[in-house]
Amino acid sequence: MRKKQAQILVVDDQEEILFSAKMILKKHFETIFTENSPKKIITALSENEINVVLLDMNYRIGFEDGREGIHWLKEIKILSPNTIVILMTAFGKIDTAVEGIKMGAFDYVLKPWNNEKLLETIDKAVAESRKNNKKPIVEKVEKRYFTGTSQKIKQAYSIAEKVARTDANVLILGENGTGKYVFAEFIHQNSDRKNEPFVHVDLGSLSDNLFESELFGYAKGAFTDAKTDTAGRFENAQNGTIFLDEIGNIPLHLQSKLLHVLQTKTVTRLGESKARPLNVRIISATNNDIKAEVKNKIFREDLLYRINTMEINLPPLRERKEDIVPMANFVLDQIAEKYNQDNWTFADNVAPYLEKYPWKGNVREMQNKIERALILADNNTISVQDLDILDFEEIQENDENPLSELEKTAIEKALFKHHGNISKTAEELGLSRAALYRRIEKYDLKN
Repeated sequence: MRKKQAQILVVDDQEEILFSAKMILKKHFETIFTENSPKKIITALSENEINVVLLDMNYRIGFEDGREGIHWLKEIKILSPNTIVILMTAFGKIDTAVEGIKMGAFDYVLKPWNNEKLLETIDKAVAESRKNNKKPIVEKVEKRYFTGTSQKIKQAYSIAEKVARTDANVLILGENGTGKYVFAEFIHQNSDRKNEPFVHVDLGSLSDNLFESELFGYAKGAFTDAKTDTAGRFENAQNGTIFLDEIGNIPLHLQSKLLHVLQTKTVTRLGESKARPLNVRIISATNNDIKAEVKNKIFREDLLYRINTMEINLPPLRERKEDIVPMANFVLDQIAEKYNQDNWTFADNVAPYLEKYPWKGNVREMQNKIERALILADNNTISVQDLDILDFEEIQENDENPLSELEKTAIEKALFKHHGNISKTAEELGLSRAALYRRIEKYDLKN
């Protein structure tokens, strides 16, 4: 059976859905892209002529109203009017999907889907996209960054601006949630490579057996499921920037393979002997004590020298208290804009509590709490109670205050998403591991 010429993008936050969709669709269509976050849609549309987007309608933990799907449907129709959008939704949420069709979606499919129905719907969408084969129009949106006034963060941005003008490799260090991805993106956007790809690789989520195929690519027949020649992430970043996130998590036996690529500036796909030249800027990041790992011989010293021509240390939020309230306002504005809402503010008494709260999850925890508060708050004003930062010491130490059913559901969903991994679940929820364990016990979520 000959595959149809079409580029299809599947967007869903569940890896099993992405895998299943790709396995079904790649048998019938030439190119299938998958993304686990709708925030990556803009990049995907700008770098590829996407014919059809298969778009999940829910991404936020604990909320399944489909509003985020509607938001991204609007974005796609603005950025790429000729791209056809099919919505994915669960049974019982059809009303929102129908609303999406009224706003320009082509159709919807129910999860779990029927394979034949899915293929039939996408086939029709591809045919519809061919009626107008003009290249999608992509509007470049200038990214806004919050710098702050604390000396440590100003120094970090100063280094980032200077190093951006070079091709020096950069290592970004900092706790979880301090903004390492934001800094990597900032460096790329302020460099001569800003119009070329910015490729993010979460090395912490790559299993050993996928490491080489994902990073370096593979030739047809290199292994059982290698049906076509496939470029890896390094080749996808050609002439641009590759961001190697959580580089401290690479096992020692794989570090030599990465080192060879950085030393030779070439990449060899699995199953090939031909080395392909690379012109890629390397930015790495880790929350580990990388120098201690070198000392303990679990991270190669020669690899560390390769990745940290320039080192940037990001301070935790608790060390830049003067930035906390302005940053909270900046985050609130961003989230309100994301949901197409205006005139959101914090209550007058919120500032002292924001400054007092320890923010163990840093900026990421702040974003999660403010987003949740915006959803729950009344009258466009966010209170201390909405933010769930009132009497935090008592809650953390004694856990006597009852948590909402919403939070219990959020914990259940995050545990399921991360297959019971406590560290990843705690990070996503903006909790310490100890606090998460206490909540798991309280709600009897151990099994």
